Amino acid sequence: MKADINLKLIAGNSNPALANAIARRMTVYRGAPMELADARVERFNDKEIFVEIYDNVRGEDVFIIQSTCNPANDNLMELLIMADALRRSSAQRITAVIPYFGYARQDRRTAARTPISAKLVANLITQAGVDRVLTMDLHAGQIQGFFDIPVDNLYASPVFALDIRHHFPDLSKLTVVSPDVGGVARARELAKRLGLGLAIVDKRRSKPGVVEEMTVIGEVKDRICLIVDDICDTAGTLCKAAQLLKDEGAEAVHAYITHGVLSGPAVERVSNSAMESLVITDSIPLPAEAKAAPNIRAVSVAPLFAQAILNVGNDTSVSSLFDERTLQPIYEAFYRFD
Repeated sequence: MKADINLKLIAGNSNPALANAIARRMTVYRGAPMELADARVERFNDKEIFVEIYDNVRGEDVFIIQSTCNPANDNLMELLIMADALRRSSAQRITAVIPYFGYARQDRRTAARTPISAKLVANLITQAGVDRVLTMDLHAGQIQGFFDIPVDNLYASPVFALDIRHHFPDLSKLTVVSPDVGGVARARELAKRLGLGLAIVDKRRSKPGVVEEMTVIGEVKDRICLIVDDICDTAGTLCKAAQLLKDEGAEAVHAYITHGVLSGPAVERVSNSAMESLVITDSIPLPAEAKAAPNIRAVSVAPLFAQAILNVGNDTSVSSLFDERTLQPIYEAFYRFD
C-alpha cells in the first residue's frame, strides 16, 4: 500500500479511542506514520463549540472521524463545524467517517406532522462541505439516498462472522435469529455467510411501544441461538427475545449488535438476562458499567475503518471489504479475538 502523504485524519470528541486505534492501524498498513491532526475542539462557557485546526490542510484529503452518538446533538454539531473549518481552510476533499450515524431511526414519517430527521441531518452534513460519507450498518439502507454525495456503508457482519468462527468452532449447532421482522435481511445475510439456519421473533403490539405477544418462527430447540441486530438501545426487546428463545428450548443465547447505544437500564437488563454474551462493536464508546459487565464484550472495527479509509484515499474498492476473506488476514495480524 502506498503512503498517501496528503491524507489526514482529524477526530472530534465522540470516540477518541476508536480514532486513535484507526490511526495506529493505518500506520501499520501504510508503512508510514499516521497521526491524528493537531486540532482543538472545545466549548465556550455557554456550550458553543469552537474548532481550531493547527495543521495545514490546504489541498489535503481529510477524514473526520466522528460518531454522532450520545450526546448526539453536540457530536453532530462538532462534525458540522469541523467540516466547515476544513472547507474554509481549502481542504481538497472532506470525508465524514461516521461509525454510528445518529438520527438514522427517523428515516420516514411514522405519524402525521413528524419529521424525517435522517434526511435533515444528511442535508446538514452536505451543506457543511462534506464530499463523502463513510459509515457502518445504517439502520435503514435507503438513507444512502438521502445524500447527494457518495456514501459508503460498511457492514459489521464480516467482522462478526470471523468472531463467530473463532468462538464457535462447531457451527452445526448454531442458528441465527432476527429479533423482529424488520431485521430479517440483516440476519439472513449473516446466516448465509456462515451457512446457518434462520429463525425470527415475531412481535405483535397492542399499541405503540407495548409488546402484547412474541412468537418464534423457526426451530430453536436445543440450538445455540445468535441474535443479530444493528442497534441495542434500552435492550428491552433484546432481553425479552433472549428469554423467549430459552423458553422455547434453546441451549444458549448470544447476541451480536453493531451499535451499543445502551441507554438507561440497558446494561443492567443485559447483565440479568438470559443472554450468555452480548457482542458489540466499538462504533460507540462503551460506558464503564458495560466494560465491567461479565456478559458484554466489544470487537473493534478500527481495522475495518482503517482499511476503508486507505481504499477511499487510494481510489480503490471499498466493497471488497464486504468479504470476510479480505478482512481475515487484517484481523489475524492486528487484532486477536479473545
